Amino acid sequence: MNKQKILKLGGTLLKIWGAISLIGLIGIGGFLFFSVGPGNKTEINQATKSDVRFVLNWCGLGDNRIEEVLNSQVSARSFTGDHLDAYQIRISHVTIDELTRLQEHRLKTWYRCDSLPQILDEAVELVCGWQHEIDWFPTEKEIRTSNFYVYPWKISSHGISPDAAQLIFVEPSTKMIFYVSTSM
Repeated sequence: MNKQKILKLGGTLLKIWGAISLIGLIGIGGFLFFSVGPGNKTEINQATKSDVRFVLNWCGLGDNRIEEVLNSQVSARSFTGDHLDAYQIRISHVTIDELTRLQEHRLKTWYRCDSLPQILDEAVELVCGWQHEIDWFPTEKEIRTSNFYVYPWKISSHGISPDAAQLIFVEPSTKMIFYVSTSM
C-alpha cells in the first residue's frame, strides 16, 4: 500500500471514531441533563385520582372506591433508580371480611400487619425507615397492629434482605390506603 492510501484510511477511521464519540457524548449529556435537570424533580401533593388508580387495581379492591388523594410524593430518580414514592388515599369502603375473603381465594393476598412472614416483615421495616421523609405516613408502630393489613406487590432483594419494595397498606377502620414504593 502506498502512503496516500494509508493516510486516507486513517482519516476515514478517525472520522468514524469521532462520530461514535459525538453520539456517545450527546447520549451521556442527555442522560445527565435528565437526571439532574428540570425533568427529574420531586413532586409533592400533585397526584390525582387517575394517577393512583393502579394502587387499588393491583390489590384487587378496584379504583371505583377512590374518594380523594390526601397526600402524595413522587421523588426524583437517582442514577441507580433509587426513589421514594408514596400516596395516602381515602376510599369509600373496605371491610376486614373482604380482605380475608380475597386471601382465602388466593386471588389477592392481604396480611394482617401484626403477624407477617419474615420477608414481608423486613420489607415493612424497610419502607417504614423512610417515615421521616413522609411525615403523614403511619409510623411503624402504628402499622404493626391488627388495625392494618398489607398487600405486597413487589419485594426485591440482593441476598436475603430487601432493598426495594412496593407495598399497599389498608386501615379498614379509617378507610385509608397507603402505598409506598422505595428502592435504595
